[in-house]
Order: sequence, then structure tokens, then C-alpha cells
Amino acid sequence: MMPSSDTLPFEATLHVRDTCLCLSAQRAARSLVRRFDTAFKPMGITSGQFSLLMSLNRPEPPVLGSLAALLAMDRTTLTANLKPLERRGLIETIANPRDRRARLLRLTLEGTTLLARAYPIWTRTHAEIDEKLSAPDDLRAGLMMLSASENNRSRGHPAV
Repeated sequence: MMPSSDTLPFEATLHVRDTCLCLSAQRAARSLVRRFDTAFKPMGITSGQFSLLMSLNRPEPPVLGSLAALLAMDRTTLTANLKPLERRGLIETIANPRDRRARLLRLTLEGTTLLARAYPIWTRTHAEIDEKLSAPDDLRAGLMMLSASENNRSRGHPAV
């Protein structure tokens, strides 16, 4: 029940703290990022960089736009996140033979090697987190459903 004045009772703050899915997801995301960042520190990468490198581990190099969509990032943010990886020689930008205006992104040999060394760290850390959750597959399914419905809405499609 909303108050009639311009103030909000403290009970409302407690209610949001205890029930807000957005706040809970933000707090959980920060905790996960810290945990994976710590795990990847010996590799010299962050959890975000691991995800970016992993998204490039595919048979055909993607264009920037498809990579941005996969990672749910805008192109400007993705470009900023690619620069340190490119400076380290972990990824490279190449010309698209089908469209000379478009650029493709791919892992270098150094990037592939680093990713192969980081993957067991991800696997171990992920398993430790899964053990602490009562229904990790249900959580993943719910999160994927939410992000899919958001992606469809942002493209002008009805939520599924």
C-alpha cells in the first residue's frame, strides 16, 4: 500500500530488499563476477573477458553485431571490451571476405591457448557454485527465459 504523502515508510525499503528480483539478481551477479574474477586472476583475465573469449571459440568468426547480441552488449561497450584482448594478442579483427565493410573477430593461437587453460578453472568454479544451489538447472532455465523474452521485446517481437 502506497502512502499518501511524499515519503515512503522504511517498511517499503525492507519489502523491496526482501522481494525484489532485480536487486537479488544484481547482488548475485556481482557475487558471481567477484568469484570468477578471483578464479581467473592467475590467467590474467576477468570473468567478462573469459565470456568474450569463449564466445569467439567457434568454427566461423562472427561479426561484431552478432557477438554483441550474444553477449547482450551494445556495440560500443563490446568494442571497448575487445581492445585490451586485442592489445594482448588474444583476438584479432580480420576482413570479412563476403562483405569488405564488415569485420570479423577471431581468437588468435594465444587466445585459444589461454582459453583452453582457463576452461578447467571455469568448470571447477562453476561446479562449486552449482553445488550450493538447490535447483541450478531451474535457475538457468528461468534466467534464459527472462533474457530471451527481453531480447524479443527489444527487437519488437512479443515476449515468448
